[in-house]
Amino acid sequence: MEKKNRWRNTWLCLVIIGGEKMSRIGKMPILIPEGVSVDIQDALVHVKGPKGELSYQALSDINIVQDNSELIISRQSNDAKSRAYHGLSRSLIANMIQGVSIGFSKTLKIIGTGYRAQLTGNKLVLNLGFSHQVEIEPLEGITFEVPDQTTINVIGINKQVVGQQAAVIRDKRPPEPYGGKGVRYENEYVRRKAGKAKATTGE
Repeated sequence: MEKKNRWRNTWLCLVIIGGEKMSRIGKMPILIPEGVSVDIQDALVHVKGPKGELSYQALSDINIVQDNSELIISRQSNDAKSRAYHGLSRSLIANMIQGVSIGFSKTLKIIGTGYRAQLTGNKLVLNLGFSHQVEIEPLEGITFEVPDQTTINVIGINKQVVGQQAAVIRDKRPPEPYGGKGVRYENEYVRRKAGKAKATTGE
């Protein structure tokens, strides 16, 4: 019982600390850039910009108010859940505004002899050392760019979907720890392992 209570107290501390951190983020106003419009209906936020449109449904106890070129996010209660969602709501709305104004992108690199990428229409076609090509259809709102055979750019306005699409591509051939071959995020550190030494036989 003592061990169970100790774990419960630790979990509660993590929730409270995380909520306090997120609530500090939540207090920061969000700047609305030129060319982006924001429509707020109760807790539903709709943003529109040169790159597209996105919406977010916040919790009912999260207040979202536009003050000229800024959005102010506040909360009605001070419990741990509200504090956590306060910061989360602020982060998601800020990402939406960035997405519809300038967009998001994630770059992947392909490493391996004969490994390469190409576009066929809007579809990504990969040669990753298998007996067959790997074909990937883009998720909704996603565009692929292949500036060279070993570089893939994933572009979109929804940060979460961009990350999801990049993860799907990487999972087709994650970087292996011995030779480093595979698909990795740009600037990703891959922990390398030493290859097994060949056994020697005595005379």
